[in-house]
Amino acid sequence: MTVSLYTMAVILGVATGFGTRIRLLQCDYRQYPTYPHGHVIHLALGFIAAALGAVAVPALAQKDYTAVTFLTLAAQQFRDVRNMERQMLSNLDEMELVPRGKNYIEGIAMVFEGRNYIVIFAAFLTSLSVMLYHYWWVGAITGVLTILLSGFLMSGKVIHDIADVEVAELRNEGPSLYVDDIYLMNIGLEDNRKRILENGIGIVITPRQASARITIGNVGQRQAILHDVSSILGVYRDTGEPALVPLAKRDLKDGRLGVLLLPQEKDVERAMAIVKNVPVLESAIRKPGKMPHELDKRWGNA
Repeated sequence: MTVSLYTMAVILGVATGFGTRIRLLQCDYRQYPTYPHGHVIHLALGFIAAALGAVAVPALAQKDYTAVTFLTLAAQQFRDVRNMERQMLSNLDEMELVPRGKNYIEGIAMVFEGRNYIVIFAAFLTSLSVMLYHYWWVGAITGVLTILLSGFLMSGKVIHDIADVEVAELRNEGPSLYVDDIYLMNIGLEDNRKRILENGIGIVITPRQASARITIGNVGQRQAILHDVSSILGVYRDTGEPALVPLAKRDLKDGRLGVLLLPQEKDVERAMAIVKNVPVLESAIRKPGKMPHELDKRWGNA
């Protein structure tokens, strides 16, 4: 009976963990992971993580504390996976006409490492529920709920949550290019000016609060916006044309962000929707509003 209970705990734990990894694995507009080989790698790692989480509870119940050591080794392996993802995406980024940027790459690598820990926790929780209540159906219910709840961990904030996005006019004042009243760059050739006005889309992103102003001012966050639009709508440029490049510049007075997009497919409404749904990078999030309160508290206690 005991062996059967342990076996059922491991089976349900592995199934839940693997199901969680499948739910967390998706190929979207960012095109990563792309080909079946990429899916196989991440699913295989997810199965290993699920097995580690599921086996940990029966092992600890048998007072086999070496299971903790295996979990520690797994954490190191998943950290190496993060480094592997970072290196691979950085190498691929060199071939992009509009690169992702280091911040975006670091965010993707962090997500793939973190999701393996979520798989371990899901498998551990399911296995633990079977061991505690001695019924397989309790573990099955826990597993289903865990897989469903894991979907909430796939989403985070997007640009529309922290800022207002509006279409703005692109205009030239001599060689100077502006979006609304925000200066972007100097363009020397008349032909390039005409092509930018014909094919470009101007967008102004207005932050709603101080923390959002710092977030959208982050260079990595700006690059993520340009890359996402270029990935979906294409980009009207080629190598060796430095003037034809998507660009984002800040208004130093109020922190607004002026964006020049050069999509291959000039669809203003779709470009707006893409910008609004660009994920806010974790590395770009700042909360300066909390600083004065904390400092006042420390100074008051001094």
